[in-house]
Amino acid sequence: MNQIQELHKQAMDLAEAAFTAKLRGDLKQANQVSRQAFDKESQAAALIANELDAEPTRSVLHRSAATLAIDCGELQAAERLIAMPAAGYAYALSGNPPQEIAQELKDLFIKINLRPYFERHGLSFDEEKLRNLIVDKQGS
Repeated sequence: MNQIQELHKQAMDLAEAAFTAKLRGDLKQANQVSRQAFDKESQAAALIANELDAEPTRSVLHRSAATLAIDCGELQAAERLIAMPAAGYAYALSGNPPQEIAQELKDLFIKINLRPYFERHGLSFDEEKLRNLIVDKQGS
């Protein structure tokens, strides 16, 4: 198994352990293990970041790392993984990700930036209402 696959497997095992800890109510353990998962997945994504023709693996790893970053409250790291170049690495949307993965990455980017956008413009943001709108829309 190559290094990227091994790091990804470790990250997914850690993410599952974090989810289990969260279900048990052990939030401290869940947060600690989530950060470890984020670290592993970020390492895997960095190893393939500049291989723009390695799709969909490349964009899937970036999406996964960005999602784990959001779970850890590392919003700037998630933003960099999705749409901003950092330290010589390409970002997820700089390649040619499959349309479905690209849309998921864009949705994550909006998730990260929607609240700050509203706050900068003096607007209130109600996540519960937004969730209800999404659920209603999906139900229609």
